[in-house]
Amino acid sequence: QVQLVESGGGLVQAGGSLRLSCTASGNILSFIVMGWYRQAPGKQRELVATSTSGTSTNYGDSVKDRFIISRDDAKNTVYLQMNSLKPEDTAVYYCYVRGRGRDSVFYTKDYWGQGTQVTVSS
Repeated sequence: QVQLVESGGGLVQAGGSLRLSCTASGNILSFIVMGWYRQAPGKQRELVATSTSGTSTNYGDSVKDRFIISRDDAKNTVYLQMNSLKPEDTAVYYCYVRGRGRDSVFYTKDYWGQGTQVTVSS
C-alpha cells in the first residue's frame, strides 16, 4: 500500500504564491507519475500538473506559465510551486501518483492523497 502526505495549502491573496508538497511512501518499486489535480466546488476534478519520471511534465491549460512542478525522486516527493495565484485557483488540491509494484506479477496502480485546501482571496 502507498501513503501520500500533502502539505502547503492555505489562504493567500490574489497575486501571491504557495508551494505544495507531497511525499509518497510504501511498498512499491517506483513512482512512475507524480502530480496534482484539483477540484473546485461544483466542478469536476481537473489536471493541474504531472511529472513522469525522467521524461516529461504536463500542465493544465489554466496554470501554464504560472505553476511549476518538480520532484525529488530520492525523497519520493513532488512539489507544486504556484505563482500569480487567482481566485479561480481556489480548490482542493489532490496529490496523485502512479506506482509500479510487484507481487506475483508487475502492476501499476493509481493513488490519491486526501487533499489540501487552497483558497485565493480577491
